[in-house]
Amino acid sequence: MPHFAPDGPRAAAPDVSIVIPCYNEADSLPELMRRVGAACATIAPRTCEIVLVNDGSQDATWPIIADLASHHDHVVAINLARNYGHQLALSAGLQICRGDAVMVMDADLQDPPELLGAFLGKLAEGYDVVYGQRIARAGETRFKRASASLFYRVLQNLVDVPIPRDTGDFRIMSRRVVDHLNAMPERFRFIRGMVSWVGFRQTALAYEREARFAGQSHYPLSKMIGFAIDAVTSFSTLPLRLAAHIGMVVGLIGVATLGWVLVAWLRGDVVAGWTSLVGTVLLLGSLQLMMLGVFGEYLGRMYMESKQRPLFIIQEVRVRGEAPDATGAVHALSPSLREASNG
Repeated sequence: MPHFAPDGPRAAAPDVSIVIPCYNEADSLPELMRRVGAACATIAPRTCEIVLVNDGSQDATWPIIADLASHHDHVVAINLARNYGHQLALSAGLQICRGDAVMVMDADLQDPPELLGAFLGKLAEGYDVVYGQRIARAGETRFKRASASLFYRVLQNLVDVPIPRDTGDFRIMSRRVVDHLNAMPERFRFIRGMVSWVGFRQTALAYEREARFAGQSHYPLSKMIGFAIDAVTSFSTLPLRLAAHIGMVVGLIGVATLGWVLVAWLRGDVVAGWTSLVGTVLLLGSLQLMMLGVFGEYLGRMYMESKQRPLFIIQEVRVRGEAPDATGAVHALSPSLREASNG
């Protein structure tokens, strides 16, 4: 694989960083590095840095990443202390990378690294963010495509910032956008929404998403639902407002029902049975529990944020020619990189 940064000290920041979170991607890594390396070669003489983040993988992902870093100057290997999830692994890579432009992609090769040159071309036009927008999704089930479509369309109507449809984290960003993202401390991260919130000039680059190169998706239905909840609760208070409005409507219905009951009592009418009463109690109880659940979701997130724990802990950072010490920190890195690697 060709080198895109000169041998020797890593003092000079690269022109481009490519941040790739990895979880159980041992089968994809050889092809990933071949294609990313070829994409970097097309933008010479600009230099590339490839930041591979191991998110607590259970296969041979970390040994492969560490070996790549030991043989290539332009590869930075980051090993997280455990599995933190895709968004926090991506955040770790964004904290470590040093490029003037930062491209984000997944290790499964569904998003083609060959678009690096096109992304940089759009940045050169004055944009700060260029996001990949899918016009086709190969190798995905009808349910996955339908649920993804529903997710983005519902999200647009719920969140307080405009989030483009059919976009993932595959994008390139200027250094100032990345610096603003790194300064945002929230734990429940929805990075594509955070990028939209930051602002600056943003544009789309249409592409056809490929089938996964190897393995299976790490986003089953349960994780997709959790991701959707993170997206909504991070950028919207609409569920709270809906709960309040539903409560007001049900309360008015309750007052009207109470008036009807009092009138019936004054007339001497007798209620023949308790079915309607039990039904009303169950309906009101269910609505109350649902609204308490919404409030509890927000309250729980506030509680977790108030602890102010670090978003992630980096066990080890490996760079060619810079051996980690017992704590996993790399002595020759910049002060900000040393701080991040120490957690």
